[in-house]
Amino acid sequence: MPEVKTPLWEVFIRSRNGLAHKHVGSVHAADATLALQAARDVYTRRGEGLSVWVVPSSAITASDPADKDMLFEPTASKIYRHPTFYEVPEEVGNM
Repeated sequence: MPEVKTPLWEVFIRSRNGLAHKHVGSVHAADATLALQAARDVYTRRGEGLSVWVVPSSAITASDPADKDMLFEPTASKIYRHPTFYEVPEEVGNM
């Protein structure tokens, strides 16, 4: 009998006090509905979540850590993109 592989889903949760969803783990499920249910059961048992996202792992494209210089080094030469490049006048106060 051939081995049936259940798809892997990545789980992201937005906490009650947060603005962004954060990756919390993975679940195996046959479809998105079952993945949401499994994610809820596994990762929000204490009511810490306000919103749950599930994404098929196969849909995620990630960079290779070995390519970090090529991907991220060009930003170091553009200091105007860093908040420390600008001086905030004292009358502005806290931003």
